[in-house]
Amino acid sequence: MAERLNEIGIVTYCPLISKTSQWSDRKKIVHVPLFNSYVFVQLTEKERNLIFEVPGVVRYLFWLGKPAIVRSSEIEAIKKWLSEPEGYEVSMDKWQKGDKIVLESGPFATQSAIIQEVKQNHYILILESLGCVLRVEKKVF
Repeated sequence: MAERLNEIGIVTYCPLISKTSQWSDRKKIVHVPLFNSYVFVQLTEKERNLIFEVPGVVRYLFWLGKPAIVRSSEIEAIKKWLSEPEGYEVSMDKWQKGDKIVLESGPFATQSAIIQEVKQNHYILILESLGCVLRVEKKVF
C-alpha cells in the first residue's frame, strides 16, 4: 500500500522488521510491518482525501476523536530504533497490567505508555502519543 501511495505523490513511511517464518520444508526471513496495518503519511490538509483513491486504504488513525498526528521526532525515533543492530533492552519486572509509565531509555524515551500485557517472553505497551500497540520482546541472557 505504501508503494501505491508513493505513486500518487504521498510521502509515506512503513517501518519494517525482519522475522523468521517457518514453512514445512524451510525457514525464511521475511520483512513485515512493525505496526500491522499502519502506514505513516506526510501530507497537507488539502491532500487528506487523496489517500482514499488507493484501494485498501480504510481510514486514518484517530486519537481523542481527531486524526492522529505523529511528530517527526517520533518517526525519527522509530527509524533510529530499527537501525540499531541489537535493539534496545527493556525491563518491566516491577510493572503490572494497567500501569501508566514514562519510558526512560531507548528510542521512545520520555514517551508515555500503558502496560497492556505482561507475558513470560514479551510485554505489550500502548504508546499514547502514537495511539498504537508495541510488542517488546524480552531478551534472553
